[in-house]
Amino acid sequence: MKLVWCPETASQAFIAGVSALSESEHGPAGSAGVAELVSAMAGGWNAQLVVEAPEVSAPDSATTSLALAAAAQRTGGRYARVLADADRAMVELDGVDFLVVDARRRDAAAVLAAARPGPRGMVVVRHGDGMLRAAKALEASMAAGTRVVRSVYLPIDKGVEVLHVGVGKGPSIQGRRSPRGSNRWIRHVDQETGEEHVFRRQ
Repeated sequence: MKLVWCPETASQAFIAGVSALSESEHGPAGSAGVAELVSAMAGGWNAQLVVEAPEVSAPDSATTSLALAAAAQRTGGRYARVLADADRAMVELDGVDFLVVDARRRDAAAVLAAARPGPRGMVVVRHGDGMLRAAKALEASMAAGTRVVRSVYLPIDKGVEVLHVGVGKGPSIQGRRSPRGSNRWIRHVDQETGEEHVFRRQ
């Protein structure tokens, strides 16, 4: 079994997330780019257990939480928010399908290490600090029996890393070797338009 993408539920969850943000009394704080992205992703993967580990002091924390809760309601799944004591909280959350971690948390690494995906695997979204971590390094910090199947970096807000995590035996990024020994990301900012382009050099 594995997570299967469904464009229809992705669209429905995205709309639900946007609606939740627009109906909020206080309105979204900061950019809603990450919130809209993760709501669509949670819906598209039909996540039945959505877990968020936010940095509550961040201005966009409530925005992301609102969108994720709306997406989980759309999929008929469960939404859990881990605020403190990640080790103890994550033990109670078995079978995670979709995990969103704010990298500005001091215990962000502990959240990843304690996450227990379901039999279909898990999608992890890491955001907030503007830093690109190597997928191999992130895989090394995860629970035994898991592996990063693929990863992608998206230049949204400060940057978003998306990891597809598999369970059991199988291929992983850790086991792949490129001719140059490692993959590198190249960022280029267009000086005229201000657009940021991200390229992966093999």
